[in-house]
Amino acid sequence: MSSPPPTTLANARSCCPNTRIVCSRSAPLRQVIGGGDAAVCTVAYISRMNTRSTLLAALVFLALAPAALADKIPLADLSAYLNGLTTADTQFTQVNADGSVATGKLFLQRPGRARFEYAPPDKSLVLASGGQVAIFDAKSNQPPEQYPLARTPLNLILARNIDLARAKMVVAHLEDKTTTQVVVQDPDHPEYGTITLVFTANPVALRQWVISDDLGQQTTVILGDMHKGATYGASLFSINFEAQKRGL
Repeated sequence: MSSPPPTTLANARSCCPNTRIVCSRSAPLRQVIGGGDAAVCTVAYISRMNTRSTLLAALVFLALAPAALADKIPLADLSAYLNGLTTADTQFTQVNADGSVATGKLFLQRPGRARFEYAPPDKSLVLASGGQVAIFDAKSNQPPEQYPLARTPLNLILARNIDLARAKMVVAHLEDKTTTQVVVQDPDHPEYGTITLVFTANPVALRQWVISDDLGQQTTVILGDMHKGATYGASLFSINFEAQKRGL
C-alpha cells in the first residue's frame, strides 16, 4: 500500500477552505477512531517531523515479532480469535499521523465497548459504548465530542459477530515475514476508511492496528500482551458516568 500524503497546510485547507488551521491537542484522540464524521478538519500542523518518535514506533513494532517466520493465518482462524475476545485489557502505544506518540491502557468488552485511558499527566479519554464514541479532552471543560461508532473503522473489531470472509470486507490478506496483516473495511461503507489488523501466530494474537481515515491519514495503535477474561463494572464504559465524574 502506498504511503498517505503528509499533513500540510495545503491539504488541510483543501478539507476546510474556510477554516483557520490550528494545532489541536485533542487531534490524537480523534485519530484513534478515524473515518467518516470522526475525521476532523482541525489538523495538527508541525514544521518538523518528530524523527525520534517515528524511530521509536518502528523499534516497538520490531520487538513484537518472534524470531521464526510465520505462515499466513487463515481468515476463519482470525475471525474465531476476534469473536472469542470478549474482555481484555492491555497497555498501548499510539503513533499519530503527525509522528507524535502517546501511551495508555486499553480496555475491551465486546461487543461494542472500548476504553482508551491516556497515561498521566494526560487525563484524556476515548470511550466506545452504546453505539457512540465519546472523546473527553482533558484540556477542555466542554462535554465530550461524540460520533456514531458504526461510522468508524473501530466498529469492525467491536462488532458482535466478526466474519472476515464476508464479501468485500477484507481488502487485503497478507503475510509479512513474522505477521499476518488483514486490511478490513465496512463493505457497505468503504468511505469510512480501513483498519489494518496485524496478528502473530502460535497462539494467534492481535498485536496492533492501523486506522486509515478518509483524509488518507494513518494512526497506529501498538498493543502489549492481552490480559483476557476480566470482569469490568458497567461504569468503566459509561459515557454519562464519565461526564458526571468530570463535572461536564
